[in-house]
Amino acid sequence: MKKLIMVVVLLMTASPAFAKKDCNELKSEIDAKIQANGVKSYSLEIAPNENAKDGKVVGTCDGGTKKIIYKRGE
Repeated sequence: MKKLIMVVVLLMTASPAFAKKDCNELKSEIDAKIQANGVKSYSLEIAPNENAKDGKVVGTCDGGTKKIIYKRGE
């Protein structure tokens, strides 16, 4: 769990650097990092900035117009 929190914090601090990336490419990179930490039950969703309210923002893409939202599974 500590590793997951660390990954999420690192991704949040690095998200401005990824803002110009394609959303699907960034989502794939984040997904790989989360899976590498052994997390099995979660979801990642690409949402416009105004709809990014539920979950943790773990990335910004498409020039800062969209966010990647992490939701922990049950």
